[in-house]
Amino acid sequence: MGITYLTTPPLPMPPPPRPTKDEENLTQATQEGQQKPLVFDAAILRHQEDIPKQFIWPDHEKPSAPAPELPVPLVDLGGFLSGDSVAAAEAARLVGEACRKHGFFLVVNHGIHDDLISEAHRCMDSFFELPLCEKQRAQRKIGEHCGYASSFTGRFSSKLPWKETLSFRYSAEAKSTSLVKDYFRNTMGEDFVHLGRVYQDYSKAMSTLSLGIMELLGMSLGVSRAHFKEFFEENDSIMRLNYYPPCQKPELTLGTGPHCDPTSLTILHQDSVGGLQVFVDDEWRSISPNFSAFVVNIGDTFVALSNGRHKSCLHRAVVNKRTPRKSLAFFLCPKEERVVSPPAGLVDGENPRVYPDFTWPTLLEFTQKHYRADMNTLQAFSNWVQQKTAETA
Repeated sequence: MGITYLTTPPLPMPPPPRPTKDEENLTQATQEGQQKPLVFDAAILRHQEDIPKQFIWPDHEKPSAPAPELPVPLVDLGGFLSGDSVAAAEAARLVGEACRKHGFFLVVNHGIHDDLISEAHRCMDSFFELPLCEKQRAQRKIGEHCGYASSFTGRFSSKLPWKETLSFRYSAEAKSTSLVKDYFRNTMGEDFVHLGRVYQDYSKAMSTLSLGIMELLGMSLGVSRAHFKEFFEENDSIMRLNYYPPCQKPELTLGTGPHCDPTSLTILHQDSVGGLQVFVDDEWRSISPNFSAFVVNIGDTFVALSNGRHKSCLHRAVVNKRTPRKSLAFFLCPKEERVVSPPAGLVDGENPRVYPDFTWPTLLEFTQKHYRADMNTLQAFSNWVQQKTAETA
């Protein structure tokens, strides 16, 4: 590994005051000198030669030449899912090897039907091709993590991502079997009930797949195979639809800026348009699309659960001039009252605790209100928690 995130020097982290509504209503000047809200309307901006300055990234963060391919393990889940103990051990070995290096791997023979994946992508077209005013019926509110977001124009004033997203909750609790369907019906109306059904089914499939991967992660760390699976069985997770429109100056901007996911596990399915890049050995490397595979990566919450044994890795998305790019991202998160703390077997004299106990909603609030997720999120959050604990002691 060229970079390590667990040894980041402590950062001074007094939380800044939450911006006022007026501060968050970012503006740009018109020719007449008037002020109006900055709006990311993909139908218009995708054709503009001069992109707004808020979307132009600093030179050291702009995408450069095409990134070389990252060789990531291809983990065949077929034998593991059918109960083959030898295949399960090999899958766990590959997963552990990847997670100690950079936290990214691919899974195939995962048991998710191709028709469901294809329909989930088709439904993204149905939503993101709507006029902006229609999509804004699901507008994400400031300080919240679910809803429609056209870039992050309501949160930040610079280094804005060239993308639109729709995020919604999924709960694996037995009483929440229609949570996603109800979200689409209540937010967008009866015409979107089909989308709700598709994403309810897709999210459930992702939850089931993620619990299997948690078994492999437990095996890879030498703890009980059931430990992490049981921890996440009633997960309260996030499903996100990502849409990256074409950009006439793709060399100036990013679809998603460099960050480590603050969640526990991400399961990503890319369409046929490339754009995912991972920072490994001091350079950006790409992970090409593969319809048969899901890209899986470790998030900061699981880094804490593993007591720093497994890594979360810096990654980003780039855009292009011609073709929209879409991806489906399932972010596995623990139930809100679950305390994120490593199992006893991962803590000893040679491996003391790296991070304090916390709950996922506390970390989520930190990233929504106090800190823009990047490669230092977990360390910054740990410092913040320790500071708050000291203040109340």
